[in-house]
Formats: sequence, structure tokens, C-alpha cells
Amino acid sequence: MGKDLVGLEPLSKDQILTVLDTAELFKDVSERRIKKVPVLRGKTIVNLFFEASTRTRVSFEFAQKRLSADTVNVSAAGSSVVKGETLVDTARNLEAMRIDMVVMRHPASGAARFLAERIPSNVINAGDGRHEHPTQGLLDMLTMRDHKGHIEGLKVCVVGDVLHSRVARSNFFGLLKLGAEVAVCGPKTLIPMRIEEMGVKVFPRVEEALEWADVLNVLRLQLERMKGGVHSKPERVQQV
Repeated sequence: MGKDLVGLEPLSKDQILTVLDTAELFKDVSERRIKKVPVLRGKTIVNLFFEASTRTRVSFEFAQKRLSADTVNVSAAGSSVVKGETLVDTARNLEAMRIDMVVMRHPASGAARFLAERIPSNVINAGDGRHEHPTQGLLDMLTMRDHKGHIEGLKVCVVGDVLHSRVARSNFFGLLKLGAEVAVCGPKTLIPMRIEEMGVKVFPRVEEALEWADVLNVLRLQLERMKGGVHSKPERVQQV
């Protein structure tokens, strides 16, 4: 798999299944009275978030602490980025600190790979621009498998703002590799062009999607990534 997790696109079916199966083994930890195992004892992890986040950052921090890692949280607003430090500068500083892993969220697509190629530490992509959000995609697939018992042959429809969603992209890459049938539903202006070439169906109306799908993955409007789009207002999307 390599040292980094920057996206699901480069992963094979077997690699994705290995991650999901490993995650199943750790689910019981959260149900224990003492929610801690020594898997990452002695490892230092930096959570480097250049975008606002609550659920993703807190989820990573909980997981790291339950695996016994030492964690450091850094937000862009409280870092040297506000003083003009570039991502290259950040990479060099992190490398000098001899940390073991970086979990990074960044508004620029490709930022996670950029960092991964410049430091020896492991890098996990917690969302980069409109590129991918691999850990969310893995969590979505784990949830589907837990509820449905399988992913192969499952009909999954992603509904909403598909165009601007990095989560949707990770879902497509992962689900298709695991043998699911994948579709999208939303306004034309929020559906990527030529998405059918990936093997993804397109439903113009949600009623059609509901009739076809076993699972719906409903996305919010990514207002922070829109620039004057036709369907940038929620009331317009409700018409679909």
C-alpha cells in the first residue's frame, strides 16, 4: 500500500478490503470500559488542518489517543501559515521534528500527495480540495457493509452536490473496485461531466434513484467550493 493514504484511486480491491477488515477488529475497542490499545505507543502524530473541521479532526484525535499515540493539533489560523509559511516550509519543519505521521486537511487538491512526496513520515489525507477524502470513503463503505452484509452487487446512489464533493470521488473509486453498482442524482450543474465513463449511472430525479438504490449517500451543498454556481442555493436543489 505504501507509506501514505492520499486517496482510494491508487488502492487495489484487496488493499481496501484489508483496511475495512482491520477496522472491524478495532470497533470493539470503543465499546470497552478502557478504550485504549498500545498499537501506536511511542508514535507522534500531527493533525495539520488548513480548513475548518470538527468531526473529522476530533474523530482522528480520538482514534489516535485510543491507539496510544502522542498527538499534536495544528490549525492554519494558529500556525505560521498566517505569517506566510508555505506548505514546503511546513513540510521541512515537520521533517526536522522527526514526527511519525501527519494527518492533513487542505483546500488545495493534491496537497496531501505534495506533502507525502517531501517528508519521510506517513501522510493521511483528511480531505484535499475537490480531490479525495479517503478515510470518509472507507468509513462509508464500512458502514454499508455492516448494515447490508456485503458491498459487491450493492446499488449505491450518491445524491446532491457530487461535482464539488471529494467524499463522492472517494466513494466512486472504492465502491466500483469492490464491485458495487454506483449512481448519482442531482441537478445537472452539480453532476460531473462524462461521469458515465467511470461506469456510474445518472438519475435526474430522486424518485428514480430511490426505486433503484439499496443505499443512498446524501451529500450537502459544498457552498465553500462553489463560485457562483447555478444551483448554489438549497431551494434550487430541492426541486430535483
